[in-house]
Amino acid sequence: MVVNMLDEWGIKASDQVNILALPEGTPTRMLRRFHDDTPLPDDPEVMQRVEHLLGIADALRTTFPLNSNIGLMWLKQPCKRLRRRRPMDIMIEDGLSGLITVRTHLDCSFAWRESERTD
Repeated sequence: MVVNMLDEWGIKASDQVNILALPEGTPTRMLRRFHDDTPLPDDPEVMQRVEHLLGIADALRTTFPLNSNIGLMWLKQPCKRLRRRRPMDIMIEDGLSGLITVRTHLDCSFAWRESERTD
């Protein structure tokens, strides 16, 4: 499901490998198996990223409930509150912290829970 979602978002295969923190040297052709029948590696880092990606997808659905295409457009447009960076670039380039940044921006309840943990 997550790999399908990344495809729908237009994220190329090599970037999907990075976003998911798949093991070093994972060939992009392996993503086909994840589409079909192979589960993602049961690795804490991978599972943490999957959780954030699903949180981002859910936040996009609730932020833009009438048109899912607007959520896709938002991911690809520079965002003033994210220093004029595209959310998609933040997720690809900044790893786990990028996923958290995008999720925090979209999901105020997640941001509130995170702030409670650091207090």
